[in-house]
Amino acid sequence: MDFKTLSQWAEEELKAVTRVLPEDVQQAAAKVPVTMEERPDETLEGDELGLFEGAPAMEEADPGDLPRIRLFLLNLWEWVEKDEEDFRDEVGITFLHELGHYLGWDEEDVSRRGLE
Repeated sequence: MDFKTLSQWAEEELKAVTRVLPEDVQQAAAKVPVTMEERPDETLEGDELGLFEGAPAMEEADPGDLPRIRLFLLNLWEWVEKDEEDFRDEVGITFLHELGHYLGWDEEDVSRRGLE
């Protein structure tokens, strides 16, 4: 599958997921950019589906520590064994998981909310 198509599907899913979030979470989501990448760079393990970087929403961020969510589309595609519907679902789940970290939730909070 080509990266352009995966990016388009991911964008569509992010818009759909964001629309159904509570208003306060939608506002928080609008403040953190999402980048779509083929795969993680060499500084990561390589099998990550997504990653939150930067300061959580409740912390004051340094100018060089702006938050962002990175989605690794080829990893997601392979994780779901190359199924479009599952890919879209996993993009949404991964986005919500990483958004949870932006909101200051730790792994236990994210898990308790069913976002793992």
